[in-house]
Amino acid sequence: MIKVYSTPSCPYCVTLKVFLKQHNIEFEDIDVSQDKKAREEMVKKSGQMGVPVVDIDGEIVVGFDREKICKLLNIKE
Repeated sequence: MIKVYSTPSCPYCVTLKVFLKQHNIEFEDIDVSQDKKAREEMVKKSGQMGVPVVDIDGEIVVGFDREKICKLLNIKE
């Protein structure tokens, strides 16, 4: 399961979600600006407050690290 911790006002979050959709990758979008519990979970996993944070089967990616996300999801560009 892929979780994307994001906020509506974050341009990198929007770009990341569009990228995942273009590659038909299903994900759970978690708005940490509205969900305090999810925000705490994100900080515990990533060690910081910045978004986006992507949890790919327990692998944490901070920011829209296209190369790392492609590698983890086996996306060929």
